[in-house]
Amino acid sequence: MTVGSANMTQEKLNPTAMDIHEVLKHLPHRYPFLLIDRVLECTPGESLTALKNVSYNEPYFMGHFPVRPVMPGVLLLEALAQATGILAFRSTASHPEDDTLYYFVGIDGARFKRPVEPGDQVILDVSIIRNMRNIWRFNAAARVDGQIVASAEIMCAAKSMAD
Repeated sequence: MTVGSANMTQEKLNPTAMDIHEVLKHLPHRYPFLLIDRVLECTPGESLTALKNVSYNEPYFMGHFPVRPVMPGVLLLEALAQATGILAFRSTASHPEDDTLYYFVGIDGARFKRPVEPGDQVILDVSIIRNMRNIWRFNAAARVDGQIVASAEIMCAAKSMAD
């Protein structure tokens, strides 16, 4: 089986999944700041589950911390915020090219349970709490091996790029 046919099989098994090419259509972020590798499942208007593979080659590991590399907590929160952005775009059937971006505007109750290290596979779960006047509130949790490593309530706001 070729890589292309493996991706096609995954899409047939779960039509709500998104490969990296679809992720790139729904986020304006690019290397080194794109923190979503794949969407495992998305139910527009409700929830999204995404994946971040943590590699030793990530640029932040050179300085955080050289003797014991740990993914910075703020980047875990950013990965969760990117997942909320994809869910918001999918929920409104729009894309960044449609002259709208979702900005990370607030965070409440952020908690960190354990470090994330190279080799970890982070599962990002986000669900919509509410959307009022283009301000979205989400529940968000990051898991490694089924255990929560970080959680928060995240807010983002839709903003026209023309403004």
